[in-house]
Amino acid sequence: MSSAMASSMAKNSSPFKVVLGSSSPARREILADMGYEFTVMCADIDERAIRREKPEELVKALAEAKAEAIKLKLHGEDSAQERDQPTILITSDQVMVSKGMIRERPKGQEEAREFIKGYSGDKAFAVNYVLVTNLSNGASKGGWDIPEVAAHS
Repeated sequence: MSSAMASSMAKNSSPFKVVLGSSSPARREILADMGYEFTVMCADIDERAIRREKPEELVKALAEAKAEAIKLKLHGEDSAQERDQPTILITSDQVMVSKGMIRERPKGQEEAREFIKGYSGDKAFAVNYVLVTNLSNGASKGGWDIPEVAAHS
């Protein structure tokens, strides 16, 4: 999904347009359940090219890179009508941390199985970062959520 898609969600009389910079079905469902109309755009960045040692820094850097890539896309699609309506962009990223190692989205089923085996009997943490950017004035605010996940075999 590299192009914008309009979601046909229940009408919410929001004074701003919402762009979800994520291909995650769960994130789409959250906004839809809240009653927002929104557009989905994917950043199309090479996430594995962005490296940080600390998981909190990695997810923040990835969410920021996604926001920058989508801002560039939106700038190319900019129209007078879009400039007149305030727009909020939501980007995020998540990694799992187990035994001190960052585990990003597995490349396939086999890697996913290995990751799950590695979590077994240990505590893992889902390190999440969400960035909300007001495209009208450039202001942005982000934050982390780091729930512990106990894996049992």
